Amino acid sequence: MSLTLSLDFQYKTTLEKLWSALTDSSKLAKWVCNIQTGEPMENDFKPVVGHRFQFRTQPTEYWDGVVEGEVLIVDEPNRLSYTWGSGGEKHTVVWTLQDLGDGKVNLHLEQSGISNEQALGGAKYGWSKWCSELEKALA
Repeated sequence: MSLTLSLDFQYKTTLEKLWSALTDSSKLAKWVCNIQTGEPMENDFKPVVGHRFQFRTQPTEYWDGVVEGEVLIVDEPNRLSYTWGSGGEKHTVVWTLQDLGDGKVNLHLEQSGISNEQALGGAKYGWSKWCSELEKALA
């Protein structure tokens, strides 16, 4: 059985600024952080189809601190997709950006291939926290 997480976030920003926050390695490090410590996760992300990347943070007793991925789709500034692998799980993440007008943008997240309810809850918690940090990074 495979589960899918689907979340929507709205930001007061432009498509271009939000796209940049999703695809620029230094900007990603500002909002994709270690959930426990708040420390930035260093990464070598590039918005190039086929690029393999890693996010790294301090390991814990439960996790090695590494997320591995590969970019699958780059449709600037509308859609971005990549694999997201960590702790024996490998998911597909798809971001869809939609200009709502009046200076607002909707960011839709879909993460598929989640193996169980516990992993689904963890993904929901993690992305919700990170997307709150994203809002601060866009300010």
